[in-house]
Amino acid sequence: MDGVPQPHTGWTFITNHARVLAAIADNQSARIRDIAAHCRLTERAVQKIISDLERGGYLSHTREGRSNTYRIEPEKILRHPAEAGLSVAALLSLLVKDEAHRTRWPPQRE
Repeated sequence: MDGVPQPHTGWTFITNHARVLAAIADNQSARIRDIAAHCRLTERAVQKIISDLERGGYLSHTREGRSNTYRIEPEKILRHPAEAGLSVAALLSLLVKDEAHRTRWPPQRE
């Protein structure tokens, strides 16, 4: 089936939740389809992750016409005890591309 990302085997350093959050930080109006392609996940997996992040208070969205605009809570503290005191902003500072070197995916919708 076209559009379905190839699965990844083995372990990785970054969780899918962190990947999705970083993708949204790069483009707050990205479509789920684009986030999924960027993160190499299925659209259903991205929908579930976004739901998890919203339930946890890390993310919210506003419906604008047929699209969503997401808002990240940068001061929210990460969940795992090993990251006690680390904020979402600290995590994203490591994951989100430097503004000067950023290439938009997909281009911002007007």
